[in-house]
Amino acid sequence: MRPERFDEGRFDFGESVRVTRNVRNDGTYPGLDVGVLLVRRGSVGHVINVGTFLQDQVIFTVHFLSQDIMVGCRLEELISTEEPWNPSRFEFRDKVVCALDLAVKGQIIVAKGAEGEVLKVIRDDALIQYHVSFHGRMLQVPEPALAPAHPDTFNEPEF
Repeated sequence: MRPERFDEGRFDFGESVRVTRNVRNDGTYPGLDVGVLLVRRGSVGHVINVGTFLQDQVIFTVHFLSQDIMVGCRLEELISTEEPWNPSRFEFRDKVVCALDLAVKGQIIVAKGAEGEVLKVIRDDALIQYHVSFHGRMLQVPEPALAPAHPDTFNEPEF
């Protein structure tokens, strides 16, 4: 039986959740350097506590059994395991390049090979898209139109 939610859009104690972004140490996880990967996106854990940070941010403590690690996650980083999971190739702050020219009304605004930075991942049922900043200009770009900016150091996600 699925636990009841105590507030719409929030997860309850014991609920199974999936993290949608890689979780890295922001300095609050003891014994590890800042930036170290704690939990890979797509991992499943269980909510063991709900609290607040700075009085206005709801933080869910999630226990990821397979890694035997507990981390704090914000609501926007979690989905129910009952929701479909559509994994993305890139994530926030990844450096990417255009695999083709990007144009608006026939005018090329970003040339093939131009480097940008992923600022947001947009997961739809069928297609992953990204908000990418190209030299200060924000565009919504479908995943097939992007490639890793540094393929030799890019860690291709496992699906």
